[in-house]
Amino acid sequence: MTERTFPGTHPNLKDGHFTVHEKKILETLSKEFFITNGGREIKVGYNSRYKYLIISPTDIYKDMFNLDREIIVLFSPYTSIEPRTLSVFDYVANGHSALRIEKICNVLISNDPNVENSLNELIKSEPESQIIIPFFSDELLKVSDPFFFRNRFKKYFYTRDLFAFEAPLKKDIYFFGRNDLIQVIINRYKSNENSGLFGLRKTGKTSLINGIERNLNKEGITPIIIDCQDTSFNQRRWYEALYYICEAAKKALQSKAKLPSESEFTEKNSSILTESYFKECREEVNNPLLFIFDEIENISINTSPAKHWCTGLDFVLFWQTLRSIFQRNTNLISYLLVGTNPSCIELPKINNVDNPIFNHFDPIYIPGFDVKDTREMVRKLGKRMGIKFEETVYSKLTEDFGGHPFLMRHVCSLISKKVIELDRPVTIGRNSYTTSKDEFINNHYNYLEMIINILKTSYPDEYEMLTMLAIGDVDTFNEFSELHPSFTSHLIGYGLIKRDYSGFDFNIDAIKSYILNQSKYKRIGLSTDDMWAEISQRRNSTEIKLRKLIKMLLQANVGASKGKEKILNIFGGSRKSKLNKLSYDDLFNASVSEIYFSDLSKILSKNWDIFHNVFNHTQKETFEKLEFINKTRADAHAKELSEEQFAYFRVCMSNIEKDLNNFM
Repeated sequence: MTERTFPGTHPNLKDGHFTVHEKKILETLSKEFFITNGGREIKVGYNSRYKYLIISPTDIYKDMFNLDREIIVLFSPYTSIEPRTLSVFDYVANGHSALRIEKICNVLISNDPNVENSLNELIKSEPESQIIIPFFSDELLKVSDPFFFRNRFKKYFYTRDLFAFEAPLKKDIYFFGRNDLIQVIINRYKSNENSGLFGLRKTGKTSLINGIERNLNKEGITPIIIDCQDTSFNQRRWYEALYYICEAAKKALQSKAKLPSESEFTEKNSSILTESYFKECREEVNNPLLFIFDEIENISINTSPAKHWCTGLDFVLFWQTLRSIFQRNTNLISYLLVGTNPSCIELPKINNVDNPIFNHFDPIYIPGFDVKDTREMVRKLGKRMGIKFEETVYSKLTEDFGGHPFLMRHVCSLISKKVIELDRPVTIGRNSYTTSKDEFINNHYNYLEMIINILKTSYPDEYEMLTMLAIGDVDTFNEFSELHPSFTSHLIGYGLIKRDYSGFDFNIDAIKSYILNQSKYKRIGLSTDDMWAEISQRRNSTEIKLRKLIKMLLQANVGASKGKEKILNIFGGSRKSKLNKLSYDDLFNASVSEIYFSDLSKILSKNWDIFHNVFNHTQKETFEKLEFINKTRADAHAKELSEEQFAYFRVCMSNIEKDLNNFM
């Protein structure tokens, strides 16, 4: 049974360094928390001085905010808060056991009367900052409200969305899972091996790099991180890029070794100069130089924005140099390639030249969270926000989003926004989660599109395979899988699909829903009723777009009056007389105008000079497609609809829809 914590003060508390004013504050705090350590006065910079103490949260704070460890309380004697004030918390924490001090929560007691506003302004640029509970020192001299402290904690815990992180994580505070993967990479480096780390967008690649850097820094090792996305790097030729990474090593390692000028790094000399400079840097440190190339696709063949990397031989020559240096010198350098696209190590030849890093190492794909990691992240952050999740939600969340931390956090962020007006703590059950999950999938397709876009752009065949699997065309999927096993290895590596004894299945149900929605008109094996339903839906939607298109272009080209005349010219008799009474706008109002799909087709054909830029086929071909679509009507269900007719309808309709969507 967990030992209970009551308010009070440790009997051996040393408080001689506190002023009379501060001791009164300590007395107030001791009525709500247990003061375990009086701390000491510390000096920061030239003349800034702070005092601190350590408090232990009582049971109510443990239950409400998931606070299991001791909290740092910092006294700031100044009437304004500076950025260095926040760094003092880290300074204090480093002087105490990491197992005892709470990482997420700190308390600040300041002489700034507007401390809350000042703090809010300060942490706007620090999204990963701890939750800091601010107090003006004078307000703590006499506290009469028994819920004063509790309400202040609720204000800062329950209003901040700890799930909503867009940028890569730079600190350990909100970093969950993946520690085993970090150690795998570090151990490979220590074994003088090179590595490649790949994953879909927003799988936490840069956060992992930051985690690797933090862990190595603790051992006194400084990695040299090259951002291949930086144009100052990827716009350089291969020999100039070698100078760049030497210069990066000099800055990162603070090397005193003399670096030759950039002009000396020529096509003939750059390899010799690079190797020599690496050796000089190595003599200053106790470890091999580790180069981490982030966003590697920016200097890779076929994917780089720079022509000399994308289509030339710069990629080959750059990696010929680095690999040769690596092979000639034991424990001199290692490198880690990080990106979304592993094709740079999968292509055996580049422009008929051997790829120097083909099969140089097996790519490591970033795995999704398992239920345990999901539970740790969601439970810990949720409890601090006053949101408790039922146990079944963790497994559903992991299953629905394949353990993708970015997607799972954003679903939880949506949940937190939905309950922001409720009294917390609040419990989220299976039904509440399902509602929010469906809303996320339906209304936040941009997240899913952003993540899966790498397949659309770099691996269209794999994306087509995903589409086959989503729409139920398993036989074709399996045929592709057997003919091209590398396709399925990419999909499995990215964590998009999984395989068991019965075959392949989606690993991220949300991605399946997204693709199904994008490919809803590719499904096979439809019943006759389903085929008629699709025809009706797509035909009605296209008719609306055609009305808008004709109305807009006729008016833009010939004006409303002349446009009305052109429309009436295709009619005769009483129908023309009836339509003539309508205004130009009403002609396109389906509720008052008797202009049908076939009429719209004729208007387009007879005024092709106005509409020809919209369509990618000839006048005759476009008119034939529209006529076939018109004849294949759901209200003509008395006739049979063959699979061949339905397939041709899809071809015609897809062409027209594509043209209209591209134009409007």
